[in-house]
Amino acid sequence: MTRTGIGIRTAQIRSERITGQIHVYDGAGKGKSQAALGVVLRSIGLGILASWQTRVLLLRFLKGPGCTYDEDAAIEALQRGFPHLIDQVRTGRAEFFGPDEITRFDRMEAQRGWDVAKGAIASGLYSVVVLDELNPVLDLGLLPIDEVVQTLKRKPEDLEIIATGRGAPQPLLDAADLHSEMKPHHHPSALEHGIEGVEIYTGAGKGKSTSALGKALQAIGRGISQDKSHRVLIMQWLKGGTGYTEDAAIAALQQSYPSLVDHQRCGRDAIVWRGQQQELDYVEAERGWEIARAAIASGLYKTIILDELNPTVDLELLPQQPIIQALLRKPRDTEVIITGRCKNPPAYFDLASIHSEVYCHKHYAEKGIDLKRGVDF
Repeated sequence: MTRTGIGIRTAQIRSERITGQIHVYDGAGKGKSQAALGVVLRSIGLGILASWQTRVLLLRFLKGPGCTYDEDAAIEALQRGFPHLIDQVRTGRAEFFGPDEITRFDRMEAQRGWDVAKGAIASGLYSVVVLDELNPVLDLGLLPIDEVVQTLKRKPEDLEIIATGRGAPQPLLDAADLHSEMKPHHHPSALEHGIEGVEIYTGAGKGKSTSALGKALQAIGRGISQDKSHRVLIMQWLKGGTGYTEDAAIAALQQSYPSLVDHQRCGRDAIVWRGQQQELDYVEAERGWEIARAAIASGLYKTIILDELNPTVDLELLPQQPIIQALLRKPRDTEVIITGRCKNPPAYFDLASIHSEVYCHKHYAEKGIDLKRGVDF
């Protein structure tokens, strides 16, 4: 969150909300389902850390059980270690279809998924219910919008609900407490399509770091199930200290698969504001970049998350040119995911093959509502 200019809120907070919110991620840009997976990772981490009950339902529409997804292996690994923390249900066909191709099976599967969702919401057993790809299900007319919206509005007070996918209908957006739209962003550049494997998530809306965590979960799952050499680095700037719930889930995966994932934080456990940078901020930013630069050049990592690199550059804690050179020289099969808002877009944005700008239509923080562990951080 920002006060003036660029500043990243750390996990050191004075208060935390109890009331659950309805989150909607939609838009044509990439990152919606990844954001849902990021919330799952954080919620599982909270469950590992916390003494109170927390449980997540990941309900995935239009992603039937006949197909495998990269994140499945990582989720299954966490389920084996912590079976009381997460349930996953898939419904529907695992393929794209349009409104003219809807079958009776599609309607039955959508209803089956919704019946599971209604039971989960009413049960009080879950702290977070993720309804991945609910939005296009409603847009296709596979479920009655009014019934869905009314059910969500009657949820238990402390329950968080995350709905994702393109085409969120207006009644759902009206009911939402948070609405982030992922917009694809294109750059007029000498590189017509950017550098393959460079993704950027920026903008004022919620979902940037969360999407990156979802991407990390997918990459770890790919390493577990398909390619034991698919090593992942999660590098985070401006987020020093402790209290981030994803750390516990990442540590659990590290314990089971120590050769697949590395995780580093740098920075003070404090917000860095423009004009108030301290010497330690420059030292920590450079320390993080040296790790990231070596990782990119090494070819040892297939997925590298550079979380909050954009505001680090925008705060002038790091120069742009070494980042540009590192991306230009990266191995072809290394994916680099860069996140964070910024007032002045850096030049390396033009190198991205995928750039989602997360546009904030609505955020509960704007009403003075606090953030929540296991969801926001």
